[in-house]
Amino acid sequence: MTIQNSPFTASQLLPQEEMLEISKKKGELFIGIPRETSYQEKRVCLTPDAVAALTAHGHRVLIESNAGINASFTDQNYSESGAEITNDTSKVFGCPIVLKVEPPSLEELELMNPQTVLISALQLKTQSKKYFETLATKRITAMAFEFIRDEVGAYPAVRALSEIAGTSAVLIAAELMSNPNLGSGLMMGNISGVPPVEVVIIGAGTVGEFAARSAIGLGAGVKVFDNSISKLRCLQTAIGRPVYTSTIQPKILLKALRRSDVVIGAVRGKDRSPILVSEEMVEAMKPGSIIIDVSIDMGGCFETSEVTSHDNPTFVKHGVNHYCVPNIPSRYPKTSSISISNIFTPYLLQIAEEGGIEQAVRFDKGLKNGLYFYHGILTNKSVADWFDLTYRDINLLIL
Repeated sequence: MTIQNSPFTASQLLPQEEMLEISKKKGELFIGIPRETSYQEKRVCLTPDAVAALTAHGHRVLIESNAGINASFTDQNYSESGAEITNDTSKVFGCPIVLKVEPPSLEELELMNPQTVLISALQLKTQSKKYFETLATKRITAMAFEFIRDEVGAYPAVRALSEIAGTSAVLIAAELMSNPNLGSGLMMGNISGVPPVEVVIIGAGTVGEFAARSAIGLGAGVKVFDNSISKLRCLQTAIGRPVYTSTIQPKILLKALRRSDVVIGAVRGKDRSPILVSEEMVEAMKPGSIIIDVSIDMGGCFETSEVTSHDNPTFVKHGVNHYCVPNIPSRYPKTSSISISNIFTPYLLQIAEEGGIEQAVRFDKGLKNGLYFYHGILTNKSVADWFDLTYRDINLLIL
């Protein structure tokens, strides 16, 4: 029988496929947080509040005793937030997910189980080939948080730590100037009738921006040098007021250095920071003036810079005080820990929501960018080129 004037076609009258929504299978995370053992490292990657957020979602956090003590977080703080506390280091490294600030040492890698997920900094220029060979042997999946990109393509962890480094550089300079043994006795403040302190900042990136912001807030006169006009323009826009800016021309820079009370170096290079201030330029600076070389972790941008420590942070050369401590954010461990924790926590909750690290990196390109080892296979071209290793494209491994 033929159906006349039917509103449906013949194919529509046949049984149709039904589209069903497939819910994601959430994962339960078991995270181990060991105590940092690297020299001068006082930070911890999750605060008690972050642990409370994770445990409230049904995840387990095992933390080594006193892991947060240098950041003023006690074992009791963590225990009350739902964490499990242990004195057994090997037990922490035996967790399916290991979370660290500094990359683990070779001895710590040996404590990890095969197929563990490691989330930490990579610090490529401080690593050895043996480190990556051990990751391959253990079939580790490793993610470097300094490579993770956010939704706008920026590096949130790098920016957060750079903000701290830039702000703290000015605070350290103010402290050194008031030091009765080293300082010039000047105060970083805009006092009526007293000429303001002159601050020269070399580099207009995030460190330079926050150093300029802090120095201006304290009433200092600020001059910023960078060879990128775009960065100088962005810095002025971010600060919201006109600032003396210039490209790095030796004659103009030398004139500024002679009048400066504080010089902050915040320039990074591809493999090493370029030396932009020669020893002769340092000799021309005023006695008692201060150099803060934030770039020292990449070799420094002052010819006179030498690596110092938090215990003995300064030395004097040509009458100029030098502060050349790598890892400046560790000087403020609680602030730095909270900042890092704010970055880690949403990503951990996202990984759990997606059903695990593999699903998360499949759908999040920014998270995938942080992955440099996948089940023991190197997936980062920069690491491969640096250490002459073979690598495979992560997009071919995660379909």
